[in-house]
Amino acid sequence: MACFIVPAAEAVVTTAVKKAMEKRTQTSGSGAAAHSFTEKLGWLNKMLWGGSALLLFEHVWHGEVVPFYPFLTAASNPADAAVMLKEMATSGVGMAVLVTAVWAGMTAVTGISAKRNAQKASVRKLKHGGF
Repeated sequence: MACFIVPAAEAVVTTAVKKAMEKRTQTSGSGAAAHSFTEKLGWLNKMLWGGSALLLFEHVWHGEVVPFYPFLTAASNPADAAVMLKEMATSGVGMAVLVTAVWAGMTAVTGISAKRNAQKASVRKLKHGGF
């Protein structure tokens, strides 16, 4: 019914954090590590916004979201509203946590891979006399 609202809310927060980080790195001239995390935070934003948009489309398709007030059909009936809030608390939070966990895994894998590539490059440099 409204499970897409939770990942969308997380996307709003992460977008604001990303914008603040970008603004801070521009003014302070921070290093590549901050830029790299900002880029990776952009991955999370894209995953959250994309998933929320697909879920919104699915709910519109099934008539659960309509283009007139109260927008969510479940919000018009108090009994349905309780079911909707339970769905947001279970399915919505679960989806947001899962997407964030997948992103954390992606971030960890790319960090490990970058570290290994840097080590291999330094070993190659040493073997070839610094060239």
